[in-house]
Amino acid sequence: MTFDDDDFNGKDWLLSELEDTLDEDYELEISEPALSMELRKIYKRKHPPSIDRQTYFKALLALQAELIKLQDWVEHTGEKILVIFEGRDSAGKGGVIKRITQRLNPRVCRVVALNKPTERERSQWYFQRYVPHLPSGGEIALFDRSWYNRSGVERVMGFATPEQIEQFFQDVPEFERMLVRSGIRLIKYWFSITDEEQQLRFLMRIHDPLKQWKLSPMDLQSRVRWEQYTKAKEETFARTNSPEAPWFIVAGNDKKRARLNCIHHLLDQIPYQTVPHEEISLPERVFNPDYDREVLPAELHVPSRY
Repeated sequence: MTFDDDDFNGKDWLLSELEDTLDEDYELEISEPALSMELRKIYKRKHPPSIDRQTYFKALLALQAELIKLQDWVEHTGEKILVIFEGRDSAGKGGVIKRITQRLNPRVCRVVALNKPTERERSQWYFQRYVPHLPSGGEIALFDRSWYNRSGVERVMGFATPEQIEQFFQDVPEFERMLVRSGIRLIKYWFSITDEEQQLRFLMRIHDPLKQWKLSPMDLQSRVRWEQYTKAKEETFARTNSPEAPWFIVAGNDKKRARLNCIHHLLDQIPYQTVPHEEISLPERVFNPDYDREVLPAELHVPSRY
């Protein structure tokens, strides 16, 4: 079967992509176990109606098309983009990162989500373990949490001394100014949700075996220490919000709106332009009349179970 370029016009492409994405969303909907159905009813009662599916996905696809233009521009110009995502546990950082990277080249746009520091890393300069993950020319790095662990979880959980925290606050503004002077475009987002919203999301995860992996002992402790995290956040904003590296707060109670608003804002921060491309055409397939395709053994094939 052959296809013409006319078969891939914009409208058909949009409908195809929309159907595919809707299928994924329905899959997530039906994956919720029966145990959490009552919680889901409570969750929906406590939320005003969000954006309807069609409107949401059309907006998301349009933004993702712009992200591809951004990616091409970054690769073409050698720009270096660093985006930091911070916020309380379950605030929606992972959700927006997934939608940003969904259609991008992982060799250009990569996610950095570091585990807890090793003994060796704990003996190093605090920022040292983050430096190897900074973007090089033509790269976008998305930090799912960052050096702000020190003023957040490490502070609240007692993993850092008051002296280390104070040193961190003194170092961060200059460290980030150094990054900006080196040519890195640094953008920092804080995803903000209410106390009640976090509680509901945690309960959903507890009763969903497909999401329980997202809950760690640290996450559960964040519920106990909500007020301590709030105080830590407030001081972090007060001491690390600089003209060179300001904070941007994303209202996260409505997941769909949070994703769209954040991606739209991110695109607004970068003066990207459309990069001209040579027209691509599919070359003719070469047929060799003397070639016979070898029949491979049946045991090499994945069984057709569906």
